Amino acid sequence: QVQLVESGGGLVQAGGSLRLSCAASELTFSNFVNGWFRQAPGKEREFVATISRNGDTTVYADSVKGRFTISRDNAKNTAYLQMSTLKPEDTAVYYCAVRSASYNNIIFWKPGDYQLWGQGTQVTVSS
Repeated sequence: QVQLVESGGGLVQAGGSLRLSCAASELTFSNFVNGWFRQAPGKEREFVATISRNGDTTVYADSVKGRFTISRDNAKNTAYLQMSTLKPEDTAVYYCAVRSASYNNIIFWKPGDYQLWGQGTQVTVSS
């Protein structure tokens, strides 16, 4: 079954760190751009970060730049989102998504560009 499964969410104090993982099944992960999005209660889903299929190109939302790091291990069919210096406003459900790409240095930042989504993992940052 083709699917993405996120893990690593939880409750952390402000200033703390978490690492989210996104494990892909039944797809050639290296052919896909990976993106992370988040959605807080009552808000629209927003872009967090994206990484090209070969990992050479990354783009971050301004709100997380310098605090979050996106990476991937294609041999393990897994993407990661390292989150540091977490703030209460980072509280949300975090979603992993993928989109097929024909070239290495392509990235996408709109939710509608992505083809497959995980179920989400809750991240709660207490003040």
